[in-house]
Amino acid sequence: MPQRTDSAPTSGTFHPLDQISLGKIVQIRERLMKTQAEGKPVFRFESGDPSFAPAAHVTEALVAAAYAGRTHYIPNNGIPELRKALAEKVVRKNGLEGVKPADIFVTNGAMHALFVVFGSLLQPGDEVIIPDPMWTEVAENIRLAGGVPVGVGLRADRGYDYDATDIAAAITPRTRAIFVNTPHNPTGAVLGASSLSAILAVAHQHSLWVVSDEAYEDVVFAPATHLSIGALARDNERVVSIFSFSKSHAMSGLRTGYVVTRAPVLHDRIPKLLRCTINGVNSLAQWAALAAVTGSDEASLTMRDAYRVRRDIMLRALEGIPGLRAFTPAGTFFLWVETDSSVYQRLEVADAAALSDSLAADGIGSAPGDAFGPRSADALRFSFSCDTRMVREGSVKLREALL
Repeated sequence: MPQRTDSAPTSGTFHPLDQISLGKIVQIRERLMKTQAEGKPVFRFESGDPSFAPAAHVTEALVAAAYAGRTHYIPNNGIPELRKALAEKVVRKNGLEGVKPADIFVTNGAMHALFVVFGSLLQPGDEVIIPDPMWTEVAENIRLAGGVPVGVGLRADRGYDYDATDIAAAITPRTRAIFVNTPHNPTGAVLGASSLSAILAVAHQHSLWVVSDEAYEDVVFAPATHLSIGALARDNERVVSIFSFSKSHAMSGLRTGYVVTRAPVLHDRIPKLLRCTINGVNSLAQWAALAAVTGSDEASLTMRDAYRVRRDIMLRALEGIPGLRAFTPAGTFFLWVETDSSVYQRLEVADAAALSDSLAADGIGSAPGDAFGPRSADALRFSFSCDTRMVREGSVKLREALL
């Protein structure tokens, strides 16, 4: 059955932030960074920050903008040059028909885009169907908007496909939207045309919105390909697409993402949240983003190929370890590993969360499965976004720790 993942404080005065967690991944990251500061070796498999620098032409554009004095207030929805380039990109690359610059809203990364979209769509108590497992901040941003995340379980024996039949079973009179994430964090599953079309059919039948997070659109390994759900939509005004420069262009610290929507109601509401939260994304970052989207994509392809090498190194390291079942990701830079009681007994830990703690004590990062949803307690996520040498050396240590 679908599972609602909302919770309420047990005591004291209620505040919306009381139901938001700081996040287990953040806690593990802080622990590893402290260990690293003490001069001890660590292997940063817990979080997804690309090890690469932005392409040279991107950095050059940022510096040139600074020297040109482009450091003042900019248009609330994004500089016109970037919005025009992004509209052309999503038409050409993503197949989103009819998108104009006015349909683009530049945000402070994809996380901020989620905050803005859910804040613009939801009324208190509205439900949003999400995959389970799912990147934690999706549910948190739904809660911040007053909504209720409703998890639909993904199964290993189905390749973690987001099944339209399961989604339909989760719909209630309070359902407002279906959230889609492909490539999927944390499993690395990539949805094909049949799955996306089936989801659209359910959304159309029930007059629901579809919010599509496509932050990993360029981290996809052949033969898999990325397909934007908006390209398949008959009514694309009800499909909201979210993209980011963080993964595609190694610009995570420059905090630049964007929302694509043709819906008049969102054209009215989103600028209000942009003004009241950031009053415009960092101007220099926007000029860097313009260079990224209009320049060569050679650096993105090089990163993708390196991620595939790292993926295969980590997969080989985990092969044949009793009690572990690693899923081969078709995209992202995450490896999702299901665990069972036999590995807990063998390693003398209570559960996957305790196993993650034990690995962190040895300087090996991971993210426990329950950080991604209540159905995923028996799993770990490892990131191979750190440099290839760290992945190679850390994978040896990881195998030793798990045997």
